[in-house]
Amino acid sequence: MNISEVTERISRKLEAKGAQPDRQKIESRLRRLVEEFGVNLAEAERSVTADLAREYKVSGLGNTSTELRPISEITPGEWVTIEGKVVALTPPLSPSIAQSGIIADSSGAIRFVTWTRSNVPPMEFGHWYRIESAVVDVYRGAPNLKIHSGTTISRLEEDAPLLPSITPIADLKPGVGSVRAKVIQDWEVTNDRMLQTGLLGDESGIIKFVIWKDEDKENLEPDTVYNIYYATVDEYNGRLSLVLNTAMYIADEGDIEVGRNETESRGALVHVAQGSGLIKRCPVEGCNRTLSRQNYCPVHEIQPNFRYDLRIKAVLDDGNRARNVLMQREIVEKLASITLEEAIQIAETNPLGMDEIFYRIGNAVLGRYYTCNGSEFGGRLLVNSCTPIRFDPGELAALLNRAGGEPA
Repeated sequence: MNISEVTERISRKLEAKGAQPDRQKIESRLRRLVEEFGVNLAEAERSVTADLAREYKVSGLGNTSTELRPISEITPGEWVTIEGKVVALTPPLSPSIAQSGIIADSSGAIRFVTWTRSNVPPMEFGHWYRIESAVVDVYRGAPNLKIHSGTTISRLEEDAPLLPSITPIADLKPGVGSVRAKVIQDWEVTNDRMLQTGLLGDESGIIKFVIWKDEDKENLEPDTVYNIYYATVDEYNGRLSLVLNTAMYIADEGDIEVGRNETESRGALVHVAQGSGLIKRCPVEGCNRTLSRQNYCPVHEIQPNFRYDLRIKAVLDDGNRARNVLMQREIVEKLASITLEEAIQIAETNPLGMDEIFYRIGNAVLGRYYTCNGSEFGGRLLVNSCTPIRFDPGELAALLNRAGGEPA
């Protein structure tokens, strides 16, 4: 770090507070302290920064940012120095970004971005670095380390092992997180760029996950426990999700009793959506996606050896709120009084084919009242249990009398 770099750093701090500092004057003050009075550069920076803070009547400039800080303790608005290991590199989203990724120490991890105009040396995956005078801001609701022209990056020789701290799903916050979780649902992919999406769960709760297509990424296996290190935790409309493209995931031989935090909803099924009834699923191990009527899987193309399944995609209305619900085979068989084997036999012998099952199931459940329990994700209730609501005949007669009607 030389005087010009310190001048730039002090100027940027003041500019961030709305001041318009004179860089020549700042450099002149620093040179006088260092070259005439023999003050070391770090002490000169502290002195000049404090003087300018009083002169421009600003606060919150902090110290010289040369004090080493644990990553878990840094907060937005600070100028910081950290030492950490680059645990992920991601493709830059803009030409103005030279490099982006995740850097971690034993206390935590944070996303970083290096601006192209900063002209700092690029960092390599798997190596330790000391980063001085970087700025912490907020990106997508999470702390983000900005590396600019006033930042110094030094590669460290150490190669200390780094053991990520596992966080319960219920305690995750936007940023970077490591979890030990079980794949409890593998959803149909609706985006051509997406490799896999579904639900992960641990003892504290469940969370949606996404893996975007990448030649280095593989699907997670359903009902398998994984140690997932340095995933990106995103927040959208108040809901968190894990993006695993920055993460390393390793299968674990153990098991997890997943805590589901179920909610209950009572109301009438007022709509049964297309895609309900008898459906075909991709037979490729770990896929399970719904096939088109031409047996086409968006990932594995034509699949003549598909397998059948039953489901209901519907809307449950309690009079105040209409809620999307999704029911799997076991619940559909119970509510519609039809087994999967019976549905297949009917579809294969009836002129309407699978449409016949759609109509039969719709007739069986539409307009009827149910109590459904499940977990809500993305505005949809994933139903774990569902029972019909039985009305008291006496109460029903009283209601009909009040309405001036007669019992059927």
